[in-house]
Amino acid sequence: MPAFFFASPPDVGYRRHMTNADIVSLLTAATHARRSGDLQQAADHLHAALARAPRDPVVLNGLGMMALDEGRFPEACNYFGRAIEADATAPELWMNLAKAHRSACDDEKEADSLDQALAIDQRHFMANVRRAELHEKRGEKAGAMHRWSGVLALAEAMDQTNPSLDQVLMHARRYIAQVAQGFEESLSPRLAIFRDSDPDPLTLRRFEACVGGVLGRRRVYANECHGLHYPFLPADEYFDRDHFSWLGELESQTDVIRDELLALLATGTEGMVPYVRQEPGTAANKWTALNQSPDWSAFFLWKHGERQDDACARCPQTAALLETLPMSNIPGRSPSVFFSLLRPGAHIPPHTGVTNVRSIVHLPLVVPQGCTFRVGGETRSWEEGQTFVFDDTIEHEAWNKSDALRAVLIFDVWNPHLSESERDMLRGLFQEMIDYGLDGDTSIDD
Repeated sequence: MPAFFFASPPDVGYRRHMTNADIVSLLTAATHARRSGDLQQAADHLHAALARAPRDPVVLNGLGMMALDEGRFPEACNYFGRAIEADATAPELWMNLAKAHRSACDDEKEADSLDQALAIDQRHFMANVRRAELHEKRGEKAGAMHRWSGVLALAEAMDQTNPSLDQVLMHARRYIAQVAQGFEESLSPRLAIFRDSDPDPLTLRRFEACVGGVLGRRRVYANECHGLHYPFLPADEYFDRDHFSWLGELESQTDVIRDELLALLATGTEGMVPYVRQEPGTAANKWTALNQSPDWSAFFLWKHGERQDDACARCPQTAALLETLPMSNIPGRSPSVFFSLLRPGAHIPPHTGVTNVRSIVHLPLVVPQGCTFRVGGETRSWEEGQTFVFDDTIEHEAWNKSDALRAVLIFDVWNPHLSESERDMLRGLFQEMIDYGLDGDTSIDD
């Protein structure tokens, strides 16, 4: 197959047209003549092949490529068009026609040819690149952003790159960043007016997350439940504090709770268990590094809804305070309350929880510099005595980049968007599951 006839590798479907040994011989001779620089002889061989097979797309495409290389753009378009009439299913013929139209500065016909190639294969890499370039040339920002983003997505699946491809991808990223920056600058006065109107904090936070998604500054995460999913609840990364009127009382007892934890730690590791405990034989996964590891350990005060009396006796004031709070209470399931200990250098990988009927409370007790926590698109540093509540069915992860232990009190409460009657019904649902012997099928514990 004479490779020089094609802008990129020919479709194997062309081979079915090359059944005549004379045509194959002429095409081969044309290839050799072209490589030796004898363009006239190459053209003579191709025209001789065309006389024998006037509708063969390989021959027509070869003549089109010669015309294209020599700047005879209308003639090239004619040859490529005739080749397409013989085989309209080959995207490379449409690509060659698009290149001829581009060389002739005919944007509309180039666009039509590229769209035909994409209609055959939406994942055709160079068709997406050329379409993106054409959108960019014509100042069509939306189309260019769409196509350049698609080019980057397609490139992620490629096993190898080369300098030319790297240049294309660099341009794609630069263009997307420039458009986003330009839009942000254009949007800035309107945002300032909105912020000056003094919207409530929750409204502003949600709107700015929306803007961040539009600008590509952040990803907006959906919740993902590995157990019971309660439909139609709002999916928020961090819940607004106004949902939890008792947070101030909890925070006022930070010193008391911390003192009990430190006294506990001073007695040794009794009662401390690795948080990640996988079944023997579990295949390697993202939790393998933490499996049975003290790097992330826990001291449980309540577990699977059961009060751990011995543990609570060692932290009596903490336990007494917790019993005054509206923790979630589902038979055999919740609450779970524990001190979470993360050693220096430990990383809890991105993961999601089991159910959105609960919310997770963090009261930071011992937090050296360099300890951070991400929920969805927002990363925060823990601050001692400053509680936050989050939806753990949205992807989250944690880091201790310090050289000291990080300790947080963690427990679960109801999702604030559930009504009291819904909570009652959920308790009944889980009790029935236990009674019927299905209590192992749907869990709300990590």
